[in-house]
Amino acid sequence: MGVLNLTPDSFYDGGLYNSEIKIDNRVAKMIDEGVDIVDVGGYSSRPGAKDISIDEEIKRVVPTIKFLKKKYPDLVLSIDTFRSEVAKSCLDLGVDIVNDISAGCIDEKIFDVVSEYNCPYVMMHMRGNPQNMQNKPEYKSLIKELLSFFAKRIYLAREKGIIDIIIDPGIGFGKTLDHNYTIMRKIENFKHLDLPILVGISRKSLITKYLNIDKKDSLNATTALNMYLLDKKINILRVHDVKEAKECIMLHEKIKSS
Repeated sequence: MGVLNLTPDSFYDGGLYNSEIKIDNRVAKMIDEGVDIVDVGGYSSRPGAKDISIDEEIKRVVPTIKFLKKKYPDLVLSIDTFRSEVAKSCLDLGVDIVNDISAGCIDEKIFDVVSEYNCPYVMMHMRGNPQNMQNKPEYKSLIKELLSFFAKRIYLAREKGIIDIIIDPGIGFGKTLDHNYTIMRKIENFKHLDLPILVGISRKSLITKYLNIDKKDSLNATTALNMYLLDKKINILRVHDVKEAKECIMLHEKIKSS
């Protein structure tokens, strides 16, 4: 899953894709590098990010969705949103997947929208919202609490008729640096939920803070962790750098088949 941020303030590539030409170049490059899903987002979910209105989020993503669907009709698109109105606007245009960082906790109507369109749904764990999620996140038993959270959210989603669910433990969302590495170490525990697992660690602060490096210098470490995740049987890698992630996948598959 390749990231296409249409926000001015995302933590790594905010403001880079602010014209149709730049968006087209970015997506064409990802396709050439072997991307399977392009995840389009118009709401910055970095810690402490500024809240924006629903209308503003729709204005950011809808023109791009229209453009991409027309130019690349076979491209699988995901909309990264926790708002039902935004999800519906994009699904009406042919978006294939809803990627919700709140697992329906912020806007419960999103379950109804996903069920109506019968599309795959990524539900992520997050404490609170992007504005407050990093305010002293604490857990008595991290993995147990995350598994309990997913069990409840999956049940509610199933009750609404949602069939295809993908889970994301939400690395970097309401977790300390040590929490993030605990999730990485125990990631196989989430296999008990018997659902595909998506993980996004690409250039995040669990890498840059621990290694004391800049985001622009974090590709090598991102690649190392992605290979680790593949070895733990993670199903989807959400990345900024498609070429390098695809090479990880190809090499990992070669090792496993030899």
